[in-house]
Amino acid sequence: MTPSDVKATLSFSDGSPSMELPLYKGSIGPDVIDIRKLYAQTGKFTYDPGFLSTASCQSTITYIDGDKGELLYRGYPIEQLATNCDFLETCYLLLKGELPNATQKADFTKLVSNHTMVNEQMQFFLRGFRRDAHPMAVMTGLVGALSAFYHDSTDINNAQHREVAAIRLIAKMPTLVSMAYKYGIGQPYIYPKNSLSYSANFMRMMFATPCEEYEPNDVLVRAIDRIFILHADHEQNASTSTVRLCGSSGTNPFAAIAAGVACLWGPAHGGANEAALNMLEDVQKMGGVEKIGEFIKQVKDKNSNVKLMGFGHRVYKNYDPRAKLMRETCHEVLDALGMNNDPILKLAMELEKIALEDEYFVARKLYPNVDFYSGIVQRAIGIPVSLFTAIFALARTVGWIAQLNEMIGDPEYKIGRPRQLYHGSERRDVKPMSQRG
Repeated sequence: MTPSDVKATLSFSDGSPSMELPLYKGSIGPDVIDIRKLYAQTGKFTYDPGFLSTASCQSTITYIDGDKGELLYRGYPIEQLATNCDFLETCYLLLKGELPNATQKADFTKLVSNHTMVNEQMQFFLRGFRRDAHPMAVMTGLVGALSAFYHDSTDINNAQHREVAAIRLIAKMPTLVSMAYKYGIGQPYIYPKNSLSYSANFMRMMFATPCEEYEPNDVLVRAIDRIFILHADHEQNASTSTVRLCGSSGTNPFAAIAAGVACLWGPAHGGANEAALNMLEDVQKMGGVEKIGEFIKQVKDKNSNVKLMGFGHRVYKNYDPRAKLMRETCHEVLDALGMNNDPILKLAMELEKIALEDEYFVARKLYPNVDFYSGIVQRAIGIPVSLFTAIFALARTVGWIAQLNEMIGDPEYKIGRPRQLYHGSERRDVKPMSQRG
C-alpha cells in the first residue's frame, strides 16, 4: 500500500482524545482510511452494514468505477477482453496477472483440457439427489465433495496444492454443471472432449446425446464464451467476500469455492438472471406485450411490491459495461437462431425499449444490466432458467480462485472476524423456574 500525504483526524464531541488516522492510495480509485487501530486506541468500532464504505482487503485483480461504468481485469478493460480474448486467456490473466503469449496459452489450454474429467464415483454421489433438485443445490454439494475425491490438493497453505486445485476447479466445473443438467432431465452424461475449446466442450456436454454427432454452433459457442468472460470476476462482491472469509479460516480450496457457490445462489446476486427471466414469464402469463404497460405501472407503484428484475446495479451508477457487450451478443444469437419472434424474447426487447426511453427509469438509471441480457441469451440457446446461476458459478470460479490465492499470499491476511453493534439485553441473572412470569 502507498501511504498518502493526507491524514484524517477523528475527534469526539465528549472531549475524548482525538485520533490521527493514516490514508493509503490505490493506483486508481478512492483512497482508504486505515482504521485498524481504532478499537485499540478508542474502544470503538465503525458501523457499516453491507460494508458499503469499507475496503476489506487490498487487491490487484479487478477494478470497478461505478460512476464511469468501467470494469478492468488486471487493468484491461472488459470491452477489450470480451472482444479480443477467449475465456481461458482471461482465466490465465486473472490467475497470473498478465495475458498469455501463444506458447503460454497453448500450455494452459492443454493443462485445463487434461483435467476435465471427474472421478467416476461422482456419478454415484449425484444419484443421491432428487431428479427435480435445483441445480445450485446439486452444485453446492458437488463442489464441496471434490475435496473428498481430490484430497491431494486440499492444503490451502501449500502453493502447489492451490495451483492444482485451481486447474481442477476451472477444468471440472463445466463437467459438473453439465452432469447436474443431464441428471435432472434423465439423459446420459456426456464425457468431455479435449479437442474442443473450453466453451465448445461445455456446449457439447450440455446438449449432445450418444445417438448422434453434435456440432457446436460457432455463434452460440462465442456467446457462451462471452458470458463466461463477463462474469469471471467482479471485485469484492458477496460471493467473493464469502470465499475470502471462508478461506481465511484455512479451509481447503474446494470448500471455500463451495461457499461461494452457495452465496451466489441468492436472487439478489447470481440468481438475478434467473429472477429476470421468471419476471418475463410472469408478464407473459399476464398477457405478454399487450400487458407491459400495466406491468410498468405496477413497478412504479411503491405499494405494489412488484419489482423490475434485471435492471439497475448496486455498483454501476451508469450503464453496466458488461450489459452493452451482452446486448450485442443477445442480438447475434437471436438472429442466428431465427428467434426474433419468440414471445418471451419480444417481450424482453419491448421492456428494454421502454426502460431506455421512459423518464422514470432513465432518471433512476435503471438500465438493463448484464443479468437481463445473459438470461435472454441462455434461454435462446436452450439452457433452462434453473441452470442460469450454475453457469454463473462456473464462470466466476476462476475469479474466486484468484481472489483466494491473493488473500493467502497477503502477509496482512487474518481470519475474518467482523464486529457488531450489540442491542440485546444487558447482563441479567437466571431466575428459578418458580420465579419466572
